[in-house]
Amino acid sequence: MSVQVETLRRELGWLQGAAMTVGAVLGLGVLVLPVAAAQIAGPASLISWLFMGILAIPLATVLGILGSHYPDAGGIASYTRQAFGDKAGAVTGFLFLGTVPIGGPVVALIGANYIGSLLSLTQPVIYSIAAFMLLLALFFNYRGIHLSGQVQVGIIIVITIVLLAASLAAFPYVKAESFKPFAPYGWLPVGKAMATLFWAFVGWEMIVHLAEEFKNPARDIPRSLGAAIGLTNGLYLIVAFATVGTGAYLGTGSEAALAVMIGQGWGDLASLLTGILGFAVCYGTIHTYIAGFSRLIYSQAREGYFPRYFNQLSPKYATPGRVLFCLAGVFVLVLVLNYLIGGSIGFLMQWPSAIFIALYILAMAASLKLFYKNSWLRCCALISLVICIVIYTFTGWVGLYPLVLGFVGWQTISKKSG
Repeated sequence: MSVQVETLRRELGWLQGAAMTVGAVLGLGVLVLPVAAAQIAGPASLISWLFMGILAIPLATVLGILGSHYPDAGGIASYTRQAFGDKAGAVTGFLFLGTVPIGGPVVALIGANYIGSLLSLTQPVIYSIAAFMLLLALFFNYRGIHLSGQVQVGIIIVITIVLLAASLAAFPYVKAESFKPFAPYGWLPVGKAMATLFWAFVGWEMIVHLAEEFKNPARDIPRSLGAAIGLTNGLYLIVAFATVGTGAYLGTGSEAALAVMIGQGWGDLASLLTGILGFAVCYGTIHTYIAGFSRLIYSQAREGYFPRYFNQLSPKYATPGRVLFCLAGVFVLVLVLNYLIGGSIGFLMQWPSAIFIALYILAMAASLKLFYKNSWLRCCALISLVICIVIYTFTGWVGLYPLVLGFVGWQTISKKSG
């Protein structure tokens, strides 16, 4: 019979927290979005990267302050509960059910396909790599937050080294002519590129689900987010500059621009380094998202909104083991179904993306109420809220998914409370 552990262990420092945050934000987008943005706006896409990096600061700032003031594993669900009541918090927690269970396998498949295209692997092998990536993340998350954080630090070091190596290898090929004309398609595409780059700046919310496991959340969460903002913005700008300066986004094969840049300086090692990078950035995202999602489910079960079965921590590692084991089953199911029906990865990714934007909107709305006496934080929250609402309008009919899921959650909670 399992023994319930009352609390999560406080073993997370700011460095591990920063690595977890960078892992969530710096996903596969760094491999493909510099090219996508440059194809939309030309060299002026560098302004898009700069503006999006600046606009991410108020969003991350508000989430950091929320996490340090309300250190609860429920994260955004806890903040909406504090601001709008128990039912709103429960429905917000319900929305998370549509994120990681689908998004995790999708990200794993993107990384596995990236490796598969480099090595000409078959579909069964690609799906096996995706499954291995997911199971590895589940294993380290089960073994405890300290080990999980240390593993993520190593992953981020690898990503940073390879990205810097790729960019430095490309710098000798940067030409001034590549930046002329600076805005070949006009200035409107700069805004369109910003909308595309929004996906490169999501993931900040996952760190707040680990708030209960920080040694000193009031001090360490802001430090973690501050360090993560600096590193991600720096890496994004360096890679984007090299992509534009070398003209790697032009012509055929531009989708593999980063691989080309790595090949310019590393020759035969290029394919290996590119494969390692593709695996690392996808694994880093999965690692943090599983950590945050498992704590969210545990927190909601602890509050009585999800089945009490999940209100159990591993007696040895103090982690939400039951959530992780169930998540493993869901991951396998999603992978098998996608393999059998040959589903589109891009199509699947739209669904959790729409929910994440909706969750940001809820978090910023909650912060407007919770920090009503702090004009500076309210300003940051309002700016972020407006940006998220504007981006949400670009989700199209997929934007109905969070509304439908929220309605189902509301009805479920209402019947239970009634």
